[in-house]
Amino acid sequence: MSFHAIDQAPARLNRSELAVPGSQPQMFEKAAQSDVDVIFLDLEDAVAPDEKAQARKNIIKALNEIDWGTKTMSIRINGLDTHYMYRDVVDVVEQAGERLDLIMIPKVGTAADVYAIDMIVTQIEDAMGLKKRIGFEHIIETALGMQNVSEIAAASKRNESLHFGVADYAASTRARTTIIGGVNPDYSVLTDPDANNARETHWGDMWHYALARMVVAARANGLRPIDGPFGDFQDPDGYRAAAKRAAVLGCEGKWAIHPSQVALANEVMSPSDAEVTKAGRILTAMAEAEAAGKGAVSLDGRLIDYASIRQAEVLVEKARQIAAG
Repeated sequence: MSFHAIDQAPARLNRSELAVPGSQPQMFEKAAQSDVDVIFLDLEDAVAPDEKAQARKNIIKALNEIDWGTKTMSIRINGLDTHYMYRDVVDVVEQAGERLDLIMIPKVGTAADVYAIDMIVTQIEDAMGLKKRIGFEHIIETALGMQNVSEIAAASKRNESLHFGVADYAASTRARTTIIGGVNPDYSVLTDPDANNARETHWGDMWHYALARMVVAARANGLRPIDGPFGDFQDPDGYRAAAKRAAVLGCEGKWAIHPSQVALANEVMSPSDAEVTKAGRILTAMAEAEAAGKGAVSLDGRLIDYASIRQAEVLVEKARQIAAG
């Protein structure tokens, strides 16, 4: 390992993250009673311009009055390029900061964007005497944000997670797609003809590079990488496949833009009983190897070493968090 130590973000369950428009307070109680890990009450894309002021009031009232249980609560503010942003931060933190855990910052482009919000939130917390420090979630959803993702990830001690905002990212990069988070048949490989002159088409994941790059920036700075939305909430198989691809790359959670997607995210982003059992066996085997003065040992015909321990510890810790939650 490098001599440079990486400080880890606070350990929160973040398997599923449900988007709830601030302009639709009738949805708040249902969200509070769901099995989702994180809820973000939205003031940005899901709220029309003439409804933003009322949505802000709805969110303040809900944070103060609804029993959200142990759920992690976040708000998605409007972008720094709008005149709504400062009121989103000031009003909500001043009036409901005690129940707010995170602020989701959309379309983050540079580290300076993070610094600006950090300054405002710090001044409010100090002025209000708030003891709990609010964390930051950043949506990487522009070409500029992806270019600067490493600097953004390291820009504040408040940073907790990076999220891939696939729809706006597609628009920013002028990708030839109108779907949100799915695959595209044009992003494929055509094989050479075989002996019978037949050819096969293998679809690819056009978001692989962007998501992988974000995951590296997040993990290198101790943050949680979270995959963003999957637009077709009537396609559970497509959602599950997208979540699995993200999990394989290192993401530990995915957005739910519809309540039906919460269970799918929790399912995919939770280690299975078999995985947890195997992880426990690895830790036991390595403990026995250490006691015998060995640095590595075989289990089920496979070599396990200290890298295996780190992987196993991650799984066991995640299982513990889920059980405690």
